[in-house]
Amino acid sequence: MKKTIIIIVCLILVAAGIVFFYSTHKSGNIGTPPKSVSQTSTIEQTGSMPGMPAEKPAGEPAKPTEATQTEEEAPTVEIPLDKQQLIGVKTISASVQPLQKVIRTVGKIEYDERRLTTVNTKVEGWIEKLYVNFTGTYVKKGERLADIYSPELWATQQEFINVVRWAKKTGKNAADSRKAKDSSGDIQNLAAMLSKDAESIVDAARLRLKLWDISDEQIQKIEDGEKPIRTLTIYSPASGYVLQKYVTQGMKIMAGEKLLDVSDLSTVWVIADIYEYELPFIKMGDTARIGLSYFPGKELTSKIDFVAPALDAQTRTAKVRFSIPNPGGQLKPQMFTDVELKVNLGQKLAVPDDAVIDTGLRKIVYVDKGDGYFEPRAVTTGLRAEKLIEILSGLKAGEKIASAANFLIDSEAKLKGISQ
Repeated sequence: MKKTIIIIVCLILVAAGIVFFYSTHKSGNIGTPPKSVSQTSTIEQTGSMPGMPAEKPAGEPAKPTEATQTEEEAPTVEIPLDKQQLIGVKTISASVQPLQKVIRTVGKIEYDERRLTTVNTKVEGWIEKLYVNFTGTYVKKGERLADIYSPELWATQQEFINVVRWAKKTGKNAADSRKAKDSSGDIQNLAAMLSKDAESIVDAARLRLKLWDISDEQIQKIEDGEKPIRTLTIYSPASGYVLQKYVTQGMKIMAGEKLLDVSDLSTVWVIADIYEYELPFIKMGDTARIGLSYFPGKELTSKIDFVAPALDAQTRTAKVRFSIPNPGGQLKPQMFTDVELKVNLGQKLAVPDDAVIDTGLRKIVYVDKGDGYFEPRAVTTGLRAEKLIEILSGLKAGEKIASAANFLIDSEAKLKGISQ
């Protein structure tokens, strides 16, 4: 029993000694040698302990430390050279170079609306003879198209003939009165007035027939022969192909009714669709190359002569028009064409678009700092053209960036917490 008590007391004393030893060394109050006179004077002069940095006097400017003198280096990710070769890392220098955007689209050949002509008549009647009896036939300007019988036109011709006869008789009487010696001056003046009025009425009747599309030759024939023409011949106002035929022989037509549609295909339109994001790059007068798959090796050039003022709501495109000569008639409406527009964007600082990683929130390139280190750097991009992208800010000309395997570099940077 006494042994046990003695052992417990010894353990307590040992534990107390250990606690006292650690507390004494931690506080530093026990066993500290007394300060010398030199140390005391140093403390009094500097106001600090030896080995500790002296406090700055009031009003003295702070001296830059080593940490503030050197700029903080940007974080980099290390990819050893052997690993770069293994994953296929390639670098390229950012440079100022001419950018050229190529816009490719599909066009369709259409009729030149400025060369479309409608054939109609200004009188009511019946078609006695139709010279153009099928759609697609080619007619020349001045060629006969149809003969129309019109009772109204017949009556107008008869009135014209009667006026012509009366004018001739009045003119003859005026001439006879001037020859007669016994006729008074009043009679001669009256005859001259009647003759002048008759000529005015004849001119009015002639103009009426002319406004009904009767030619001057036909009117002269009616006037000389004093016999009305049974039918009115309609002539083609332009050369071209008959697109639509609305009448048949023997059919009754009304005044103003369309008979035929004629189109001159010596010039055709190419209508192309341009997406709305490409519209800022084009303007009137830009030259395009137009290719035809059905004529291999044949390439046409034309300039934009019209840009539609509105977009198509469904396709989000605008119509662009080109005019192309078609002397041989090889270009047919509704044919498809390939349209290519090259737009010069000027000198721009650009890099391959594969070198830029778009995270959704920002765009990053990895700058080659040498010795296998790559720095992730955010950039601001601009135009895209032919696999190149313009750099607006964040990169300088001559800096090398990773252009291949940059996604693997980005993955490594994210694993190491360098890039977020």
